[in-house]
Amino acid sequence: MTRIRRGYTARRRRTKIRLFTSSFRGAHSRLTRTITQQKIRALVSAHRDRSRQKRDFRRLWITRINAAIRGRGVSYSYSKFIHDLYKSQLLLNRKILAQIAISNKNCLYMISNEIIK
Repeated sequence: MTRIRRGYTARRRRTKIRLFTSSFRGAHSRLTRTITQQKIRALVSAHRDRSRQKRDFRRLWITRINAAIRGRGVSYSYSKFIHDLYKSQLLLNRKILAQIAISNKNCLYMISNEIIK
């Protein structure tokens, strides 16, 4: 019987994984077992941090809105502002409100004056 040369599929799979981890340092980009472990770990971290990023940005927006609102008056807080916003049925999300708070504080003050009335 003739000899069968093997390994094309396995080599192609390893090359694909190696391309993914080519920027990693040390054995994490050279040794096959370590490469597969690091690829799994990198993908898990990426998946986890995508949802964490949403959380972090929401916290940042809330902090920015709260700082801008409290700059206007000590008695007025973020929670009261959001409550009044919902009562007056103004549909502005936190991202837009945070951008307004940074770029144009007078506009944010006008919005808060309108919803208080």
